[in-house]
Amino acid sequence: MSPKHPKTLLVIAAEAAIERALLREARELGAQAWTVTDVRSAGIEGLREGQWEADRTVEIRLVCEPDVADAIAAQVLAEYAPNYQVAMYFAAVSVLRPDHF
Repeated sequence: MSPKHPKTLLVIAAEAAIERALLREARELGAQAWTVTDVRSAGIEGLREGQWEADRTVEIRLVCEPDVADAIAAQVLAEYAPNYQVAMYFAAVSVLRPDHF
């Protein structure tokens, strides 16, 4: 098997209304690839079932260098978290093709 390379997984669950802005910021801060999924969620702010357009939630998964993940998370916290429902978490991951991330 090929050697493993350490990266950071940043997962952002956020209102779908800010998806494009989040992806633009992620790209500008160095993210090279991501996956976006429509999800349903619940938290202290309530239930988001996605029954109508303004109630949709997306999950954005980015695998990148740790400093890039940190910069993206800091930007999201500063610019979007005060006004939108946003949840984020990090995980250490290993990849086989580091040039793709």
